[in-house]
Amino acid sequence: MPQMSPMMWFSLFIFFSMTLILFNQLNFFSYKPNKIKKMTMKMKKNINWMW
Repeated sequence: MPQMSPMMWFSLFIFFSMTLILFNQLNFFSYKPNKIKKMTMKMKKNINWMW
């Protein structure tokens, strides 16, 4: 198995770290929470307490 210099390992680590960060950011910003708004509207309608 060929050996790699420490700088090559470091650049490989940076490459995969940046890939992971970009992937997480894309997943985070592509999420649109539409269901939460609908749930809050339903909750506001059902606040009539019959005590």
